[in-house]
Amino acid sequence: MSINKQEFIRRRERLMEHMEANSIAIVPSAHEKQRSADTQFPFRQDSNFHYLCGFPEPDAVLVLIPGREHGEFVLFCRDKDRTREIWDGYRAGPAGAVEYYAADDAFPIDDIDEILPGLIEGRERVYYAMGKEAAFDQRMMSWINTIRDKVRSGATPPGEFLDLDHFLHDMRLFKSAAEIRLMEKAAQISAEAHVEAMKICKPGMYEYQLDATIQYHSAMKGGLEPAYTSIVGGGANACVLHYIENKQKLNNGDLVLIDAGCEYQAYAADITRTFPVNGCFNPEQRAIYSLVLKAQEAAFACIAPGRHWNEPHEASVKVITEGLIELGLLKGELEQNIEEASYKEFYMHRIGHWLGLDVHDVGDYKVHGQWRVLEPGMVMTVEPGIYISPDNEAVEARWRGIGVRIEDDVVICKDGYRVLTSAVPKQVEEIEALMATNKDEGAQASLL
Repeated sequence: MSINKQEFIRRRERLMEHMEANSIAIVPSAHEKQRSADTQFPFRQDSNFHYLCGFPEPDAVLVLIPGREHGEFVLFCRDKDRTREIWDGYRAGPAGAVEYYAADDAFPIDDIDEILPGLIEGRERVYYAMGKEAAFDQRMMSWINTIRDKVRSGATPPGEFLDLDHFLHDMRLFKSAAEIRLMEKAAQISAEAHVEAMKICKPGMYEYQLDATIQYHSAMKGGLEPAYTSIVGGGANACVLHYIENKQKLNNGDLVLIDAGCEYQAYAADITRTFPVNGCFNPEQRAIYSLVLKAQEAAFACIAPGRHWNEPHEASVKVITEGLIELGLLKGELEQNIEEASYKEFYMHRIGHWLGLDVHDVGDYKVHGQWRVLEPGMVMTVEPGIYISPDNEAVEARWRGIGVRIEDDVVICKDGYRVLTSAVPKQVEEIEALMATNKDEGAQASLL
């Protein structure tokens, strides 16, 4: 299961249709990043670069030249090098870039200073995301200056730089059938990993053990890399929205919040579940959890083609604010609390974000100052939450330190929406039953 050559070709053709006449687009790949001493972080390709060609190596540059007689897709990449391949792994080389990745022309990256200025020369416009990478910006300007130095010899430098991201990101926002299949797989793998973490959880374990369970079960099913750094927050740690230390012991009577998802073929899943460490919600935990779940259900009801992006958030705000008033955590009238945003003391983030090649994927949320209308092919998260700080002395002590978030991945369909991550239990009774079954099986095994 992967994106085939033809889809990459169609993507490049669609992008070039948006480019103005007599232009060129230049998209660099990601680079390897040093971790410490002579070790490096695992390489992850730049998402825009991957989207356009699928070439998996660092130190490459993609060039699109609409109307070029000898081919519109040119790729610069590392040359074949037997010694480096023995040490560092296989390289496709220019020949492989043509054969396997459908480049019309490919050249060694070491030759880019000699070749690329000639491809730029005579083009009126350059599409390039200036400001993202300072070192490459400098190289880009050096190529332009090389052309300018030859003006008296008849060379014509480009007169305009344009940002490619607007067109490219709008394309990435709408997922193809093949992309959705990959995201379904990422969701399935991640969901199964969450279930395994839920099943083994018990007091006395450490947050990092649940994190390891997620990573192990994801990798065993092909989700080799996390889509982002996992959040495993027990007790009050769940009230820290981006808590990633994952080192503390899980205590009896606390909740634990797990926000984790894998990448599959570069596409992300993003799931959050919150459940009791000992398998049983206490009354306060159940009340907050049920309120968050009700808010998510209200948000789902607002997701359909033709509805705008902010409607699910507005629905979640109304439900959560109303519920917090009923529980005595907020005072006053519903409309006043919403107008004054009093709920942000407990619900300080938005309902979700786009999802795709990046966990917080690209795409505008507003168009011409108006909330974007949902359309088929978009994929988003829906993740309401309530977080009651352990230091919040304005509420009764029994509520303090409770943090709950429930998150699912949703694809917009022609007739509504489909939840990709529904395989992870989220009803209170389902969670307690799953955790109780596992504990019963463990107790029986210990007697054998």
